[in-house]
Amino acid sequence: MNIEKLIRDNIKKMKPYSSARDEFENFTQEMIYLDANENPYSNGFNRYPDPQQKDLKAEIAAIKDVYVENILLGNGSDEVLDLVFRAFCEPNRDNVITLPPTYGMYDVLANINAIENREVLLTNDFQPNVDTILNAVDKNTKIIFLCSPNNPTGNSFSDESVLKILNNFNGLVIIDEAYIDFSKNRSWLSELNDFPNLIITQTLSKAYAMAGLRVGILYASKSILDVLNKIKPPYNINISSQENAIRKLLQGTFKPQVKKILNERDKLIEELLNFSFIEKIYPTDANFILIKVDNADKRYQQFLVNGIVIRNRSNQPLCENCLRITIGTKEENLNLIETIKSF
Repeated sequence: MNIEKLIRDNIKKMKPYSSARDEFENFTQEMIYLDANENPYSNGFNRYPDPQQKDLKAEIAAIKDVYVENILLGNGSDEVLDLVFRAFCEPNRDNVITLPPTYGMYDVLANINAIENREVLLTNDFQPNVDTILNAVDKNTKIIFLCSPNNPTGNSFSDESVLKILNNFNGLVIIDEAYIDFSKNRSWLSELNDFPNLIITQTLSKAYAMAGLRVGILYASKSILDVLNKIKPPYNINISSQENAIRKLLQGTFKPQVKKILNERDKLIEELLNFSFIEKIYPTDANFILIKVDNADKRYQQFLVNGIVIRNRSNQPLCENCLRITIGTKEENLNLIETIKSF
């Protein structure tokens, strides 16, 4: 595959912005910095952050067993996904394929960038309809989005489906692995070197408990990252987010917290089986459960009245009368069950 052929012509021609910290990279040294028009009086935030987030990338690379050169960080996963749209999709000409029910920002970003979103519904068991997906592809199809584990359904896509798409599509395949750390399935990071068209996104917002820091991660080949770094805003991850993310990663609380969440998930599923108004509990590889109930609007309001906020996903295809419940702490989950008993 020739990634160069997928890049927008104007992106190929543009000259990237070079910030003061790009031109002088070793800015942690004791120097007199008079290059970036900053306020010279130190308060911890008066200097611009590292535009390439080298220290944070090094920690992520060690945890995920990848090279720093294969990592791009963004202000949440939404920013890195938007960069892919802007680098590779020509407005009012190109199209992408998404697989509803799925994460809603793919469609929002397509609309923002004036890109057609061709929706191909998942099968009734929430797996990709691979033949229909590939039949929807034309010469202007640039991206296929695969969310696995999928939001809002919670399930992972089969390896066979993903491999068939990777092997038969000449555009970019984005696998959104926001919930991969809750899954027993392997990450597709191990396949990154085998597929030049593969992009994987992850996040520190879910399993790593840093949603407020807004750090999204994109993994791809150097040829793809060279393009994305060309258009990336120079200081998109602030100093506070970089420093706090490193500190939290070094604390090592991630694995025990994930273990607790998964144990609570199993207990909650067992309890939910006892309620007759819950018609189905879907298999999940994530930190949430999708359930089908008798009347989603009614049950959603009952939760709200009792001070519990969940998501009503009934407006999504294949999710009629479905509610999505995030796994809380032990105390929150016990409260949830006691609340349901009062319905």
